Amino acid sequence: MKQTRHGRREVRALIERGLVRCDDLVITDRLHEVGRFGKVELDGAILMDRTARYLMLNKPAGYLSATTDPEHPTVMQLVDDDPADPLHLAGRLDRASTGLLILTNDGQWSRRLTEPDHQIDKVYQVTVEHPLTDDLIEVFQQGMYFAYEDVMIAPAELEILSDHSARVTIHEGKYHQIKRMFHAVENRITSLHRLSMGEIQLDPQLQAGQWRHLSAREIDWV
Repeated sequence: MKQTRHGRREVRALIERGLVRCDDLVITDRLHEVGRFGKVELDGAILMDRTARYLMLNKPAGYLSATTDPEHPTVMQLVDDDPADPLHLAGRLDRASTGLLILTNDGQWSRRLTEPDHQIDKVYQVTVEHPLTDDLIEVFQQGMYFAYEDVMIAPAELEILSDHSARVTIHEGKYHQIKRMFHAVENRITSLHRLSMGEIQLDPQLQAGQWRHLSAREIDWV
């Protein structure tokens, strides 16, 4: 037990005496595996009590996707964070962008949600400065070359909603990817709002700045 002064022989004796509990169950197997989350007690004293947390935030404009910043407010100021077991961001939005932001203390889970290899769809609604034309749909479908990084961006889906608004679906998450894609076709995004990440959709009941816990279905999907 890393959290105590007891050696392995003492731990074995404590287990045999029924003094160790994991998630309120007496442990009799000294090889019992303790997960990353849960409660461990020794003779009534809590050694570990860590609960997995998964939050959805409707990010407002003007907040940084960061834990701390000396100049600007961060999204952490909008949620119920625990300093002893802090949350981290599963996919960022820049300060001007809004919409779905996921926060969690489960690193393995967030990596499954955000790593490019998993190609989880991310859907955004955008407003642009110049009128959109139908030929852009094919341009986005073909993917784009970003010379600065010397990489080819995977094909994306562009659904034109009006002259100046569209819904964009991407399957990876390069730095400022959507803004750079529109810049490549000589247009400029004036607002960007994330609607979903895979099957996790922004709750329409959440006002800007509000958050809620993810449901079991939303968590298990990842």
